[in-house]
Amino acid sequence: MWNTVFPYILSGISVGGQYALIAIGYTMVYGILRLINFAHGDVFMVAGIIMVYMAASGVPLWLCIPLVLVLTALIGFVIERVAYKPLRSAPRMSAMISAIGVSYTLQNLVLYITGGLNQIYPTIPWISDSVTIFGATTKRVTIVTPFLTILLVVALVLLINHTKIGMAMRAVSRDFETSQLMGIKINSVISMTFVIGTFLAGVASILYFTNYTTVIQTSGAMPGLKAFVAAVFGGIGSIPGAVVGAFIIGIAENIIKGLDIILFKAGIIPGPVGLATFSDAFTFALLIIILAVKPTGLFGEKITDKV
Repeated sequence: MWNTVFPYILSGISVGGQYALIAIGYTMVYGILRLINFAHGDVFMVAGIIMVYMAASGVPLWLCIPLVLVLTALIGFVIERVAYKPLRSAPRMSAMISAIGVSYTLQNLVLYITGGLNQIYPTIPWISDSVTIFGATTKRVTIVTPFLTILLVVALVLLINHTKIGMAMRAVSRDFETSQLMGIKINSVISMTFVIGTFLAGVASILYFTNYTTVIQTSGAMPGLKAFVAAVFGGIGSIPGAVVGAFIIGIAENIIKGLDIILFKAGIIPGPVGLATFSDAFTFALLIIILAVKPTGLFGEKITDKV
């Protein structure tokens, strides 16, 4: 039984780590601007397209990876300056509509460039190699992902808690207006938040597309939505919450994908009944339940609006 379940748990931990890196971007932006950046999943997809075209143009892979991360962070910076900064004093709904506009702009731009054809992600040496762990064969990226995710999260928490820019981020997330009055450069803090969030989305894209090697203009939609659900489930605005939520969703989703096989080998069902169909539905059903039962999520703080 364990030999049947373990590969799905292993895959779930890996996918959960990738969702976590995307979810951090959602939760950081929301923590400061109270804005859901719906374009975040599409930035993740664009990072994958950049890697495809850069590798196809002959740039060595050892150079492609840092360039993709830098360009992805730069895209996040540009999006914030062009689409969100002018709406700083506008109603939140305006910024949200702008985020949706950016999302569709990125998707249509990639559609125009690729012609809607599937793009094959390049094979990255070492992390694309197959390995066997406790009898389960998988790519090395599956093993690397959770460790790299935890390492990046620890580095981010240290940055937020022990640096000047991190202190500014915490101040702005607590009280936007007062921070501005105290001389904190709000625009710089917000730009840095977007840069960090999109940088992590770039890392997630390298890990994700190494496993799922096809990239199209809609490739960022489902991972982006699931990462958003993870952020809400963990408590949007909480980085540890986003990470925990992402790992829970990743593991649960992959176990549901293999539920037919698991139940069949356990002798509970006579054959496949199509339970894998509900793997995506589970994520969004979980969102409905968590919003109904605990709207602030697992680690979210209850916010009291000041009158």
